Amino acid sequence: MTLKILLTGKNGQLGRELIASLHPLGDVVALGHAELDLTKPDKIRQAIRAVRPQLIVNAAAYTAVDQAESEEAIARAVNADAPGLMAEEAKKIGAALVHYSTDYVFDGLKATPYLETDPTSPINAYGRTKLVGEEAVRNSGAPHLIFRTAWVYGREGKNFLRTILRLATQREELKIVRDQFGAPTATQDIALATAEILSRIYAPNDNALVFSGVSGTYHMTAGGQTSWYEFAKAILEEASGKAEDPWLATATSGQPLIARSVVPITAAEYPTPAKRPTYSVLSNDRLARIFGFRLWHWRVQLNSCFAGQRPTMDRKAI
Repeated sequence: MTLKILLTGKNGQLGRELIASLHPLGDVVALGHAELDLTKPDKIRQAIRAVRPQLIVNAAAYTAVDQAESEEAIARAVNADAPGLMAEEAKKIGAALVHYSTDYVFDGLKATPYLETDPTSPINAYGRTKLVGEEAVRNSGAPHLIFRTAWVYGREGKNFLRTILRLATQREELKIVRDQFGAPTATQDIALATAEILSRIYAPNDNALVFSGVSGTYHMTAGGQTSWYEFAKAILEEASGKAEDPWLATATSGQPLIARSVVPITAAEYPTPAKRPTYSVLSNDRLARIFGFRLWHWRVQLNSCFAGQRPTMDRKAI
């Protein structure tokens, strides 16, 4: 029997990558905001009951971190209430759920990579709503995989990579925060890792993993760590000399890169409505231990993103 997968957030930067990665696993029914408004519980129930999937992959989220400070009710509806309802419906029909969360469930006061078992303490509305969503999924009783990721970017959508490329066509000097640290993680790597894990769970042989046996929360981020400042410099280094690349030309609207310098500043010099964790690097040891691979180092991912490549997972580090 063909695995039926319901994917939400098909037009988001992660959803677009997941459509391609999940397709080999079965029949993917992909819905975007136009087809499914996650602020309307009845619509969520109707969609799940109409499709009757064996697996729900929720790639939809309210990710406007600063805007969430003034729209926390909307962020909560999408990031907390909706995934909780998906998990409840999954439980009723015997389906499983994959849900994505964030490093922002932590306060950033730690100095070493966060473990899945570390206490959570979000310091902004976005993090709070994502944490409530995690708890709702866990409490539903449905088999689930919650993947916490961080500093997500890709070739499409709104993200730091695209923002830096745009700003680099407008300004000769970019001022970027140097004292916040994380692991920039490419959407294509998240999508591929998700598909690999699911392929093992739904493998048509006796070696398949049992979903209930691996159900839980995992950190899924790039290897290594960096600052926003160093990430911005790396982006411009990757872009250097690639003016004729079709994707880069699209990302910059055909405009030349005129940025000549990247200046490090402190977070205090660049106040935002939402506070960010100073340090939100996540440990991927549990993912490696249970599933046997890691995502590549963030710089390798960035290079692959510019090249338009879909890398395999890193097993050499296990």
